[in-house]
Amino acid sequence: MVQQVFASVNTGGNNNSTSPSLNATSISNDISSIIALFYSYSALRDWLKLIIIGGIFESLRRLIMTCYTKFLDSFFIRASFDNDDQSYEWILVWLSKQPSWSKTRDMQITTSSSGGNSSAVVLEGEEDYSRSMFSKSSRKISYLPSTSLTYSLWFKRRWMTIRRMQQQSSPMYGYFGEKENTLHISILTRDHNILTDLLQEARRLYMADQEHSMCIYVSDNENNWNHVACRARRSLNSIVLDPGVKDVLLEDARDFLQSKSWYAERGIPFRRGYLLYGAPGTGKTSMIHCMAGELRLDVYIISLSRSGLDDASLSKLVNALPERCVALMEDIDAAFTHGVSRSGTSENNDELKKSNSGQPAAPGTMPTPSRLSLSGLLNALDGVGAQEGRILFATTNRYSALDPALCRPGRMDLHVEFKNASKYQARELFDRFYLPNPPKEGAADALASQQVGKAAKPKPGDGNLGLQNEKQLVDDAESSESRKASSGNIELITGQTHTGRAPKLSHPRIAELAERFADAIPDRECSMAGLQGYLMSYKTRPVEAADGAVAWVEKERQEKKDRDKEAKEKKEKEKEKKTKETEKEVPVSAPVPAPAPPPCSCRRVPTCVTCGGAKVEDVVVTSPSPISKPASPIPVPTSQLLAPDDNTNSPPLQTSG
Repeated sequence: MVQQVFASVNTGGNNNSTSPSLNATSISNDISSIIALFYSYSALRDWLKLIIIGGIFESLRRLIMTCYTKFLDSFFIRASFDNDDQSYEWILVWLSKQPSWSKTRDMQITTSSSGGNSSAVVLEGEEDYSRSMFSKSSRKISYLPSTSLTYSLWFKRRWMTIRRMQQQSSPMYGYFGEKENTLHISILTRDHNILTDLLQEARRLYMADQEHSMCIYVSDNENNWNHVACRARRSLNSIVLDPGVKDVLLEDARDFLQSKSWYAERGIPFRRGYLLYGAPGTGKTSMIHCMAGELRLDVYIISLSRSGLDDASLSKLVNALPERCVALMEDIDAAFTHGVSRSGTSENNDELKKSNSGQPAAPGTMPTPSRLSLSGLLNALDGVGAQEGRILFATTNRYSALDPALCRPGRMDLHVEFKNASKYQARELFDRFYLPNPPKEGAADALASQQVGKAAKPKPGDGNLGLQNEKQLVDDAESSESRKASSGNIELITGQTHTGRAPKLSHPRIAELAERFADAIPDRECSMAGLQGYLMSYKTRPVEAADGAVAWVEKERQEKKDRDKEAKEKKEKEKEKKTKETEKEVPVSAPVPAPAPPPCSCRRVPTCVTCGGAKVEDVVVTSPSPISKPASPIPVPTSQLLAPDDNTNSPPLQTSG
């Protein structure tokens, strides 16, 4: 058959070469002959029929399956949730609350937290085990949906399926990326309100689960916000500040959050900034923590000194903030090596210049790798693309180092100074440290009367009961210290332990000790962090804490003097070292030798004008060359002629001419 086909083709080719005018007719004849040849074989006809019929059936099958899939999809609502989004946590918390999920037969075990406290089903007994003092790890074992498996459950009498998919993210900078998790949900319904109800219920359960905690987010090198932890909300009563400071900040923030329409009507950007400045350890960060808990807002930490952060990255981070949140910038004065200021008179600026010029900087200083500029920071705070609705908190220990453009209203609307502890703060701190939950008025009166009743019936020879209790408290503490000393060598231990226990004191007695403690603390000299650290050393011994306050203050003063003296000496040494280095860099010029006296050609010394009256032994006498013409005598003025020496017989010099 193949030979016949080639023969017919060759015959057609010869005809075309001999008769060019019959080219079209020959081609049609060849094609018809080939087709007739193929039809002459029954096997080829069957194959052709099979191909055509099979193609038709396959096309019909695909068409039917497509229509069937679209028909089924019209009865389902599908949604996907990526693990980078907060809604992923909502669905996990909602799934953990479903009764059918706790009875599933196929799950993945994990000990890592996914954000919320109930993002996965925790095993029974894990709460007690994690609080056990004998457990090596406090991580809770919990359930998660297995990857690539479909789970079925019911929601409002609608059948739904949940499937968790996991895949490797795209590699960045040549490294393999992290695993990305995605939840896929399908609900058998045509009503979109069912999906809305599911999302709202999941969010409500998540918020209820996080009612007593707040979420903290930080940025990564890819300028994305990552959820790192959830912290318990701190009560505002745990912060001790001067009267009125907490109320002003909290009321101003609440009024701002409720004034969105007011800002919109007047065309004012809906932003608010607070600048907290003062000495270290005065409670700036703690106040922000408490306010975020009271306002029920999450905290987004913006680190201005992060490696690789530039103006574009900061703008992207600020624009990605949610509308209601707390944006925190701590130590904003240390954002750059030279400080956030346009002036370049700081010492750090000198170190930066040295590092840029190739000279070694001072030991202990390191230039910040951040590429952030002041203009980029200002544009991120209140530029055209700045996020609205957020509350910005910035802290600094050096208020004078900030640029005025950064502190103006619109960027930092309210400036609050945090000073060292006053006597009022010291008294309140002592009172709340040893009695965090004061009894009510009725209970306090009953307790006081009970203490008075006991004091009215002292044993013979015991003296006052209050003094006895105090003495007993000190004795108990001393006995505990003696027991600790007998158990081992305490010379290697620095600080106070918490092993000692004291009897419980009444609220009036605690108030009395608080007054004594406040009288011993100087006003505006000690920080709140220092006072809290001191009270922590007497965690359960309030009487010892009140009695040892005076000695502690004197010790702190002496240590401060020593630190100041050491810093002053170090500064002077660095100044002397810098001066010596400067002297070494500039070489001292050698003394210029005096010019040699001019040669005397007239040999009339020591009164020659040419030699300037020099001594005879210092004058270089030049003898005339035998070839050259003798030098003519140099005329000497009469006024410069001197009388001849008495010891010599030489005649006086005569003037020429």
